[in-house]
Amino acid sequence: MRRYFGRKLAIYALTFFLAVTIDWLIPRLMPGDPIRTMLARAGLRAEASVRMYTYYTQAFGLDLPMWRQYLNFWNALFHGDLGTSVWLFPTPVLQVIARAVPYDIALLVPAILLSWWTGNKFGAFAARNKRLDNTVLPIGYILTATPYMWLGILLAWALGIVLGWFPISGAYSYALTPRFSWTFIKDALHHWFLPFASLFMVMFGGWAIGMRNMIIYELEAEYSHYLEALGAPRKLIRKYAYRNAILPQVTGLALQLGVIVAGALATEIVFSYPGIGYLILKAIENQDYFLLQGCFLFIIIGVLLANFIIDIVYVLVDPRTRAGMQGEAA
Repeated sequence: MRRYFGRKLAIYALTFFLAVTIDWLIPRLMPGDPIRTMLARAGLRAEASVRMYTYYTQAFGLDLPMWRQYLNFWNALFHGDLGTSVWLFPTPVLQVIARAVPYDIALLVPAILLSWWTGNKFGAFAARNKRLDNTVLPIGYILTATPYMWLGILLAWALGIVLGWFPISGAYSYALTPRFSWTFIKDALHHWFLPFASLFMVMFGGWAIGMRNMIIYELEAEYSHYLEALGAPRKLIRKYAYRNAILPQVTGLALQLGVIVAGALATEIVFSYPGIGYLILKAIENQDYFLLQGCFLFIIIGVLLANFIIDIVYVLVDPRTRAGMQGEAA
């Protein structure tokens, strides 16, 4: 087992190195100049703009050769420095991301976990109920095929504009200051509901359809027919089928949780929700190399950690994986 996980760690380390290198390179291949974009917003005169351009180019280290910038990036990364945001200068990138992550966690964790649990339960039940399968489950196909952005716009129009039940922009009222108080929490939940509902509904449809298909596949497998021929209770057969069907769903759940730090770009744009997905959009619009690569770095780390957790969970949950590791060691 040590050999197995040692090889896995080596693969993850190499993947991390290559992914972070690509993450550093892609923003610098984008057309445009982040310093000129920043100075254009300031509206400086021509002479002042030239002097400030020289100053900021040196301050951000963009006047150095590419190979030197690359080495400086790794050196700063190992010291926990992701650079300074061009868009929100002079705020450090790490501070900008730290302000956005709590909003992503508060939005995506409940949406993913609740949709996963209810979707799997509903899908498993629909797989053995013909009437439900033929009437209600088609709604799941509609939901999972619905784009997040379109559903978010529809909910904002219906529940926010027409009925006026919920606000359609921001994470809280701009008249309030974020703090731990009942007034602020109530207002934040009021703003949170519409983006949560749009994510939950689409995810629910996907989980339900996936579990329904997997349950049907497992009930038609040879071991299910064998247990049925032995006279095993139908409830026991369904229990084994559910245990096998849930494994791919656990993988999907871990991957979904791993990209929480990526935010929900489409949903956050529709509702102007200040998560990392919204930051990525702003970083691209302002050609903010440092903020963009910082956001993608969090995504890379999240996905790799999620995959590593999947490997551990599969070893603990699936005896076939343990058997395969023991056979490989022998």
